Formats: sequence, structure tokens, C-alpha cells
Amino acid sequence: MRFGIDAQTDLDAGVVTAAVLGTAVAGAFWWLYFDVVALVAERRLSRAAAGRDQNSMARDSYSYLHFPMIAGIGLTAVGMKRTLAHVDDPLQLVPAVAMLGGAAVYLFAHVGFRLRNIGTFNRQRLVAGILLLALIPAGVRLPSLATLAILAAVLSGLITCEAVRFADARSRIRHQLATPEPDGS
Repeated sequence: MRFGIDAQTDLDAGVVTAAVLGTAVAGAFWWLYFDVVALVAERRLSRAAAGRDQNSMARDSYSYLHFPMIAGIGLTAVGMKRTLAHVDDPLQLVPAVAMLGGAAVYLFAHVGFRLRNIGTFNRQRLVAGILLLALIPAGVRLPSLATLAILAAVLSGLITCEAVRFADARSRIRHQLATPEPDGS
């Protein structure tokens, strides 16, 4: 079924599906950042010694490590734009690398962000990023809609894994963040 918006645009089930999957990927990026790590990093930054320690943490985290996160989002959007335009065609190499590699860059930057701010290493995000890079050859053979669905599935699987595996820790962190500090902050 096709729905015409204007004389040059046709919406079909593939385009609608791609838009829904793209929204799921955007939501996954948001969740991966804001679920716990950003909250803990914010608290660590506020507790760091004023001056050099706090300044270097802020510089490293919100400049050096945020740049590849933003670049990863932008690259992923390039691949998603190409997918919306041609849902049944395979992606060319550059858009496939942009979509899957951009999401991998985003995840790798998260690993660095967490390591810098919390001092722990997130193997799940590293493995998911490596998996996305390994899927690039499939991304140039499969229909672009399938590649986008795989990206959404990998990110959803990562989120599910972390939500289940770290449920107690996530709850504890949220409880601690909801409880005011003794000094009122």
C-alpha cells in the first residue's frame, strides 16, 4: 500500500518500517547514554576535586569522548537516510560503513566514557561494537531495511542484556541518585 504525501514522495510499508526502526535506533542511543553511565559520570564530576581533577575530567568526558559519540550518531544518520530513500536496495559501502560503523564508534566512545568516569570497562558494548563492524560486509549485500533492522536488533539486544544483567545495580544507582546528599545536594 502506498500513500502519497506529494507528487514526488511515496510512503510505503518499507519506508514506514524504516522510520520506525530509525526511531528505535535513536531511542537506543538515548537509553545507552542516559540510563546509568551519564548519571554516575555527572555525580563523579561534581564530586571530583575542584580545579585540575575536575577540569580534566570534564575536558576528557564532555569534549574528547563526546565528539566520537556525536560523530557516531551523525554517521549512523547518513546510513539511515540512504535506507529511507531505498529500503529494498543494499547499501553501498560508504552508507553501510556509516550506519553500522557509526553505531560502533558510538559504542566504543561509550566504553571510553565509562572507563574515564567510572573506572570500569563495559565488555557488552565493546562486543556489540565489534559485532556491528563485522556486519558491514552483510550490510552491502542485504536490503538496507534488513541492515537497519539488524542494527536495531543488536542495540535492543545490548540494552536488554544490560537491563537484565545489571538490574540490581541500576536500581541501586537510581535509588542513590534520588536520595539527597547529607550536605543538601
